[in-house]
Amino acid sequence: MAEIKDPENTILMELKDGTVTIELLPDVAPKHVERMKELARAGQYDGVVFHRVIEGFMAQTGDVQHGNADKGGNMGRAGTGGSELPDLPAEFSKLPHDRGTLGAARSQNPNSANSQFFINFKDNHFLNGQYTVYGRVIDGMAHVDAITRGEPPANPDKMVSVKVAADA
Repeated sequence: MAEIKDPENTILMELKDGTVTIELLPDVAPKHVERMKELARAGQYDGVVFHRVIEGFMAQTGDVQHGNADKGGNMGRAGTGGSELPDLPAEFSKLPHDRGTLGAARSQNPNSANSQFFINFKDNHFLNGQYTVYGRVIDGMAHVDAITRGEPPANPDKMVSVKVAADA
């Protein structure tokens, strides 16, 4: 397991195969980091499916409105919702979308990120400067690589639980 330097800014995401440790980047994207921690602490990510998983690209999840498999979510609409909280302004940076980075999913409007995010399977530098990077996987990327593919997957994997390491 990776050394956790800052438990308050580290996410422990439990997947079917094990734990993914994500280092959040509050110095780069403070509003996105705060939103992820707020939703994690409220248990809103627990049970949410990976609704869009593209081989050689990324795995997208975080639709707390429609994508919760444990709470009777509408899987046909997974990927179209967010949280009850307001959308976030873009926090673009010079950080590249490298393998294992966390990016904020959004619509065409750069200031429409809310609860959804994606984890890059490979370096996706064509996304640089267009989507907010606010974390990176520091341990457990093999578990991310094992997420069931599809748009949407026939039997999607889910985040079993998502916690801030300081609370775990």
